[in-house]
This record gives sequence, structure tokens and C-alpha cells, in this order.
Amino acid sequence: MTTQRSVTRLVRGLPATDGAGVKLTRVLGTQALPEVDPFLMLDEFRSDDPQAYIAGFPDHPHRGFETITYMLAGRMRHKDSKGNEGLLGPGDVQWMTTARGLVHSEMPEQEDGLMQGFQLWLNLPAREKMLDPQYKDVPANTIPVVRHSDAWVKLLAGTYQGQTGPIQSPTTKPFIADVSLDGGAGLTLPVPAGHAGFAYVFDGDALINGQSVARGQAAVLSDGAELPLSGGLDGARVLVVLGQALKEPIARHGPFVMNTPQEIYQAFADYQAGRF
Repeated sequence: MTTQRSVTRLVRGLPATDGAGVKLTRVLGTQALPEVDPFLMLDEFRSDDPQAYIAGFPDHPHRGFETITYMLAGRMRHKDSKGNEGLLGPGDVQWMTTARGLVHSEMPEQEDGLMQGFQLWLNLPAREKMLDPQYKDVPANTIPVVRHSDAWVKLLAGTYQGQTGPIQSPTTKPFIADVSLDGGAGLTLPVPAGHAGFAYVFDGDALINGQSVARGQAAVLSDGAELPLSGGLDGARVLVVLGQALKEPIARHGPFVMNTPQEIYQAFADYQAGRF
């Protein structure tokens, strides 16, 4: 097996709406790219038009997976049925294990200006889907950033140059990094061999092992222990997302992700009976 990862497929994110009409780009979780096991969905939200985000995401339920929300600009208030509450600001991360179920809301705490960030859905193995929900806010100043002369790597999950990211899911062992590259800068990122995943270019354009990837494109990656990245003429920002595949059946409907249709029916029944 070659040690360097390459691009096996390029997919462009699609315009979508969610919540109470929030406009976003759905990168993963579309017909073109339904999932990259263990990842189920990646949404990018980026707008300086309040009408595109101000209605937010009122109360809605989840069961069976984890959400990782990474804010780049703006402020978002989280509240949930377990009594957790937090305010996400620029650079902050929220890590929520929905497990057997909770109801939460995510509402903008601003009326103008840029709102930008990501939400990633990470699947849970069958044996962890009905555990108790967990919630963690991670302030920006506690997230490791490794700086090079012409690049930097912000580590949300996994390890790099002796640093460890704050998100540590025991079974899928994710590696998630925000990589910034100056124009023409190159970086070979050591990544976990055997993990499945993709790289999403959200600013500028990049080369991934020589393959050109434009802003708004997700590059599904082959296996390997190294990811060669280069910035285009004006540089690039790349979200690298890798995890240990679960290789389990997936049954999903709206906010619930389980292993069988019967478990989905039970999730609806539990939610309607107020058991979340």
C-alpha cells in the first residue's frame, strides 16, 4: 500500500436549508455523497445576510450519533433538554454525543455580520447509541494550533507533532484538522492509516497529492499514512476529516441514526412520548 493518500473522488457541496430556514452548503449527506463511514453529514454555513441564518435551529431531537460544531465567525447559543447551555464564538468547538436522545436548539446570538462555521455528524457504534448523552464546549484558546513558517494546523481531534485535539471518540478515533496554507506552501500531514475520510477546501484552492481541489469541493481520500497538501496561488483553508469506519448497517430518518428500521420507529415513539 502506498503511504501517501490521493483523491479518489471530487464532490461539490450543494445548497440546502435546515432548521427554521437557515441557508447552508451540504457537503456530506447528499445523494452525491451520502456518507463516508463513520461520517454522516457535513454542513457549512457562511453568510453575512442575517436573513440566511437569523431563524436558527429551534428545538429538535437527535439520537444515535455525535455532532461536532466548529465556529469560524459569529455567535451561536446552545440549549438542550439535559440542562446544558453554552455560547459558541469564533474558533470555539462544541462536541455533543446525542446517544439515546436529547432535544436541543442552536440559535444565533447576533443580528448582523458574518456567521460562518461547520457542523459534522459522526456516527456511533451500535453498542454506544443508547448510552447517556454527553456535552462539551471547547473554547478556541484551548485548541492546539501547530504553526509552521507558511502554514498552520488547528487540531480539533487526533494527534499532530505532540499535540492532541480535544475531541476523542473512543471507537471511531477521529482525526479532524483545520489546515491553513499560504500561497504555494506545502505540508505533508501525518494521518492515521486505515481511517476513512475526506478533505474539504473552504477557502482558496489546494492541491491534494497533486490533484487540484477548488473551494467548495470535498475530496474523498484513499488510504495512507500521509496527506500531501499545497496551497494555490492565494493559499487555502482545508478541513481534513478522518475516522475509523464502523462497517455497521445504517438506518437514518431525519434526526435519528440507528442500525435498523425498527430502532428508528422506536426513536420516534420515544420522542413522541417525551422520553428524550
